Amino acid sequence: MLLPLFLVLVFGIVVFGAYLTMVHGVQQLAAEAARSSVAGLSETERVSLAENYVTANAGAYPLLRPDRLTVSAATSGSDVFVVTVNYDASGNFIYALPFVPAPPPTIVRSAAIPFGGF
Repeated sequence: MLLPLFLVLVFGIVVFGAYLTMVHGVQQLAAEAARSSVAGLSETERVSLAENYVTANAGAYPLLRPDRLTVSAATSGSDVFVVTVNYDASGNFIYALPFVPAPPPTIVRSAAIPFGGF
């Protein structure tokens, strides 16, 4: 009688634990890409540095598939550079598990780095 409730609880822990792992990975990629873009002297170079960082390091996160990541980076206002990483998680195993409501399949995280030192 308690088995269905127990299974829902266990599957819920697995689903949301995996989802939060993916969210953390996307946020870390966005933050580190923003930090790496500081070395760029122009807008184009900063964007290139951010995109190259995400491409080179996406494989280090176990639940993220690099081919499902997209990066956008641009200056927001006059003194802040914002890197946004989108991840389509719809093909992940957690969306195939039964009994548990699935979290949103698109993960979007941003990181902003201010210009300074001049």
